[in-house]
Amino acid sequence: MQTHWLEVNGISLRVITAGPAKVKPLVFLHGFPETAELSWRHQLDWFAAKGYQVIAIDQRGYNLSGKPQRVVDYHLELLAGDVIGIIQAFGHEQATVVGHDWGAAVTWHLADHHAKMVQRAIILNCPHGMAFKRTLLRNPWQWLRSWYILFFQLPWLPEHVLAWNDYAWLRKTLRVSARPGTFSAADLERYVEAWRQPGALRGMLNWYRALVRDPIVLDLSRKIMVPVLMLWGEQDRFLLTDMAEPSIEMCEHGRLIRMPEVSHWLQHEAPEEVNRLIHDFLQAG
Repeated sequence: MQTHWLEVNGISLRVITAGPAKVKPLVFLHGFPETAELSWRHQLDWFAAKGYQVIAIDQRGYNLSGKPQRVVDYHLELLAGDVIGIIQAFGHEQATVVGHDWGAAVTWHLADHHAKMVQRAIILNCPHGMAFKRTLLRNPWQWLRSWYILFFQLPWLPEHVLAWNDYAWLRKTLRVSARPGTFSAADLERYVEAWRQPGALRGMLNWYRALVRDPIVLDLSRKIMVPVLMLWGEQDRFLLTDMAEPSIEMCEHGRLIRMPEVSHWLQHEAPEEVNRLIHDFLQAG
């Protein structure tokens, strides 16, 4: 794998690539609180060996990429603009985009608002924005699972809580929300190294703050026309599975595959199955 530093959309982003250049681009977008290498460690080499140009981005606010301090700099349209800039920087007009968690939220936005840039969209455990909004309005259980989003809206306090005792809360959250053994002690040390980067905690939390302070206006009447594959681990402790079906109904050409024994961290827990399902979807034409 190769590491690149690219200036796009007014920010410096760290990008990892593998596989043959300029063919079958496959862009991977991580979520909270991960990085490009850690989120997709079981996918990057695998898909590069299948002949794809794999492009994995440390998204803004994370790890070694740029970290603007203002909340306004984490609006979903700007986050999508980063991905568009990377796709174009590698000489592509389109790419298949694979996103998990927050990375999947960016993938949804690209497929909805920048469809010409997206050949196919692959979503891992993240509802469409409209499905999430409706569930919050109707189901108090999702509010209980999403309590941290409200906590993250506070100034400075969440940064201190997350950093306390060598990032104990974040390390525990990864451990207890995944299958036992999914994240080793060595893995967690690599995560902590990324979280320790100056400005990283604020940048990571600003994604949540921008979502609440300046939400995207969603259009119920417009379906997503890009082919979409959604993989959903049903043991997710953060997101209700009830949101999966309404999300895929927002797609004209969508397919939902439920994974009953897998948690929110499905690409870590069931990498062989996840890779096979994604590859089959790509090969279907």
